[in-house]
Amino acid sequence: MPRVIEVVAYDPEWITAFLAEAQQLRAIFYTRALAIEHIGSTAVPGMHAKPIIDVLVVLDSTDDIATFSPAMVALGYQVRGECLDAEIPGTRGRFYFTKDCAAVRTHQVHVCRVGHPQLPDLLAFRDYLRAHPSVARAYEAVKQRAATEHRDTIVGYMRHKAAFMTETIGAARRWAACNSSGHLRRDGPSCE
Repeated sequence: MPRVIEVVAYDPEWITAFLAEAQQLRAIFYTRALAIEHIGSTAVPGMHAKPIIDVLVVLDSTDDIATFSPAMVALGYQVRGECLDAEIPGTRGRFYFTKDCAAVRTHQVHVCRVGHPQLPDLLAFRDYLRAHPSVARAYEAVKQRAATEHRDTIVGYMRHKAAFMTETIGAARRWAACNSSGHLRRDGPSCE
């Protein structure tokens, strides 16, 4: 049975769900986890989203990632690997685990090594949306249209959002290059 793509109103319980899952993941990855971050749309307060908790686990190394698979399976996750052969391929070095409850996706865990090239983008995108509510609302609208038009196909949903995400990641990179006061660092690009 195909997954139904649905974007729902923000639920403050998503934070609680992340914190509970992070505690369990911390027990699995223990001292190897350098960071466990809530990413994706459920990490942006007030934003409508697919009700799936995205978690980023940053490890000191992923050379032995397979050793964590039994514990992840015991926690209810499916081991997905890098998903390099998917219709929309994953990213080399980013390992993916999914958890479903009664055929409904509830959690997605992305595991990367420290220094993975995608880490800055994942965090900058989240933080940019948190700091720019108008962009978060625009992304929310794109996601709602994508869910309406591609209700039964995650690939269509992802492709529908792709251009907006690419443009926003570019803006997030420029924004992240600025310091916290919003002023340009001398060696960075111009801030908005």
